[in-house]
Amino acid sequence: MLSLYLSPFLTVYTLALTLLLGASVGSFAVCLAQRLAAGLPFLNSRSRCDACGETLSALELIPIFSWLWQRGRCRRCGAAIPLRCLVIELLCAGLFAALVLYFDLTLQTLQYLILTTVLLVLALVDFDTGIIPNGLNLAIFIIWLIFLPFTPGGNPAAAALTGLTGALTASVPLLALSLIMDRLLGRDSLGGGDIKLFFAAGWFFSAAESLFLLILSCILGIIFALLSGKTTRDPANPAAFPFGPAIAAAVYLALFAAAPAVGAWLSLFS
Repeated sequence: MLSLYLSPFLTVYTLALTLLLGASVGSFAVCLAQRLAAGLPFLNSRSRCDACGETLSALELIPIFSWLWQRGRCRRCGAAIPLRCLVIELLCAGLFAALVLYFDLTLQTLQYLILTTVLLVLALVDFDTGIIPNGLNLAIFIIWLIFLPFTPGGNPAAAALTGLTGALTASVPLLALSLIMDRLLGRDSLGGGDIKLFFAAGWFFSAAESLFLLILSCILGIIFALLSGKTTRDPANPAAFPFGPAIAAAVYLALFAAAPAVGAWLSLFS
């Protein structure tokens, strides 16, 4: 079986390719999120400068390098290129590398790389608009479903049952709490997209791991709210904080930490 750790050369070579892939995917994620947020087509149009509208050349689309080479500005009109383009490219490269290092060269790693891409796009869209597109939540479930036949342990039926309990554990309590709070407050207390995201992501975890995901999401949500001061652009609910980025970050971290954390907790009672 091919492994990242068969030789130092293979480790370095694979990580280099992973970092390059991650940076490229990060660049794509930023572009896709911007177009989804603006309701623009994204499959049949070239990348353009947001300020002058000129089509970007291949040299202007090289992840990380192009931003640094152009000093964060458009070569034609001099408009500033958002710093978050560079940050997301670097972040995605790091996220991809961490997955490959931890899960090795496996189908599970491929699944998590795709999942991370969708989570990143979802987080960016929700941060900008306060809305999580249903299509992105559906994509998360489809990713789980496609890889279900290749589940570790070779028992897809058992994995499906575990995933269902995880999805329900992650979403049903929040749905019930949301309905109660909506009635008490007379307004929406938790976005429907957030609950759908918990349901979609819950398929990747057991029931106990989904509880860990819920707790971690709440902790990260508080931290993100305090650090950014970000509020949604929804005029009907101006005080709401976009919870999607915190959930997305928690899902990614739970891929690494949920199982060990649950195991450590249960060991206290054995």
